[in-house]
Amino acid sequence: MTVTEPSIAAPPAGVPRARARAWWLPEVRWAAAATVLFGVGLLAYFAGAPSWVSWALFLACYVTGGWEPGWAGLQALRDKTLDVDLLMVAAAIGAAAIGQVLDGGLLIVIFAISGALEAVATHRTAESVRGLLDLAPERATRLTENGEQSVETATLDIGDVILVRPGERIGADGQVLDGASDVDQATITGEGLPVAKTVGDEVFAGTANGTGALRVRVSRLAHDTVVARIVAMVEQASATKAKTQLFIERIEQRYSVGMVTATVALFVIPLLFGAELQATLLRAMTFMIVASPCAVVLATMPPLLSAMANAGRHGVLVKSAVVMEQLGQTTRVAFDKTGTLTEGTPRVAEIRVLPEAGVDQAELLGLAATAENPSEHPLARAVVTAAHEAGVPLRRAEQFVSAPGRGVSAQIDGHMVEVGSPAHLGGTTGPHQAVAIVAALEAAGRTAVVVRLDGRLVGVLGIADQLRDGGADTVAAITALTVAGPLLLTGDNPRAAAALAIEVGITDVRAGLLPQDKLDAVRVLQAQGQRGMLVGDGVNDAPAMAAAHTGVAMGRAGSDLALDTADAVIVRDELATVPAVIALSRRARGLVIANLVVAATFITGLVIWDLFGDLPLPLGVLGHEGSTVIVGLNGLRLLRAAAWRRAGAGGGVPSRGLCVAGSSEGLICTGDQVKYGCKW
Repeated sequence: MTVTEPSIAAPPAGVPRARARAWWLPEVRWAAAATVLFGVGLLAYFAGAPSWVSWALFLACYVTGGWEPGWAGLQALRDKTLDVDLLMVAAAIGAAAIGQVLDGGLLIVIFAISGALEAVATHRTAESVRGLLDLAPERATRLTENGEQSVETATLDIGDVILVRPGERIGADGQVLDGASDVDQATITGEGLPVAKTVGDEVFAGTANGTGALRVRVSRLAHDTVVARIVAMVEQASATKAKTQLFIERIEQRYSVGMVTATVALFVIPLLFGAELQATLLRAMTFMIVASPCAVVLATMPPLLSAMANAGRHGVLVKSAVVMEQLGQTTRVAFDKTGTLTEGTPRVAEIRVLPEAGVDQAELLGLAATAENPSEHPLARAVVTAAHEAGVPLRRAEQFVSAPGRGVSAQIDGHMVEVGSPAHLGGTTGPHQAVAIVAALEAAGRTAVVVRLDGRLVGVLGIADQLRDGGADTVAAITALTVAGPLLLTGDNPRAAAALAIEVGITDVRAGLLPQDKLDAVRVLQAQGQRGMLVGDGVNDAPAMAAAHTGVAMGRAGSDLALDTADAVIVRDELATVPAVIALSRRARGLVIANLVVAATFITGLVIWDLFGDLPLPLGVLGHEGSTVIVGLNGLRLLRAAAWRRAGAGGGVPSRGLCVAGSSEGLICTGDQVKYGCKW
């Protein structure tokens, strides 16, 4: 079936657009009606009801489920195109004409359901793109000579000054004039941790302000903000992405024209030479049945649908059979960092106690966690969580003070404890040991947090976004499947990106990327002839996802836009499923080719018999249905759990030494450098 852009009907008044249900789509309603009618007709057929009852139900199924693909096929004829839509409807009508109304009804239902699923996917994506604009607040506080004014963000002009209070979303792109705060801009840049903002720094509309107040001068109009440009990029990438088809659809034109031409010739030519009408019609209809693409369609769909069902049971939601086939064609995989390769949540990775500090690791963590406990900053929550997980008790904190962009301080058992940025607490200018520890942690991609006790540096905490389980094994497995190793495309800083790349074994790292940069990187891959897969989770990944050959989103960590833009979703955020689903798709494609050989053999044999012999109609139907059953059952083999296990085993490779990009001097090699050809 040709993939088309389904129409999206607006829901009735009173139903919010953002919550419009799939039921309001006409494709879904017609498909549901056809399926119900077919199911009731099937019950009547096997229950022994009068034949006219089942016939009436099946014919009603034909009308409700077949009029849309039939109409689409007729419209294609106006463009001098003959596609499978019209051919399948004609085959269904032909089946009914010779008494095989059940078989025709099954074809109609399959096509109706496929069209409905395509319509739902397109509708959800369109709604998510429109909903992305909700990231930016509708109103902002504008500062004027007369005081504060609450205005719509769409009315803000370049040069206006707005006030952003703690916890608010920033209403416009601009530059900080006054104040200091930590801003969570993961939706735009993908950075895993809030970024300290002070005078002169740039901020983006839709990002979340932390605990400080900011005065921001507007630098872009509402329609030109980074968020608005992301919306435009997603829509443009989705509109310009090449239409994808199943393997069988790429040969449908020749097959359709050939079959229709042969059927007409078999009917017309004998009549010109005086053949009997009834016998000629019977032969032509027999030919149409045995040559119809039922077995060919079933040769393609059951393996792909079975692979989709198997992947779904193991936590990968593949949105269509077209996507299932495309996954196996992947030649290069690109990963986002924060929320994809990592969990997207900061955790304490290292605890360093300075010499002669007078405290051990547990005491240092307890002091830091007690001081940070009243704070809502993500780094503070990471420290408190680490203390809870380590079983370190928290004490009573008094005189708590939080300084945005700097850190916190509190009195604990009569001692002043300060926790915060090395730049403000002497971590970059203090004792040599502290400076060295801070430099080492930051070089390793950690965020250094300094702890002072009564004005004296006592330790440093290294906080990092935790790598997901199986990250290195996943990269190795993908490298084995695609030959070329994966890329890392991230908006995070180069040091954090390089540290993660070393840990998982990725050699090609692009850091500090905005959404447009990720989109450009994907387009470069396409220009090089690569069929790229982008695995991501955030709003900033959506434009590149829409443009990629296939886009895969992390289900738990993913934003709504990423989930709806993606072609597949990793429901449980298990990285190991990425190479497994690629391998499963390739197995499905292998079964499709085997099924096509079987179907073609049956069709060729029956057609030759009908053309040069006397093929009885019942025997023709039996041969046609037999081939359909054989290829259908063969495709269902991928439903077995063993198929997923083999796909996972086939995509995996044992861990070993890898060459990884790590420093400005060049490649850093680890493991068996000579054996595996690692060179500087």
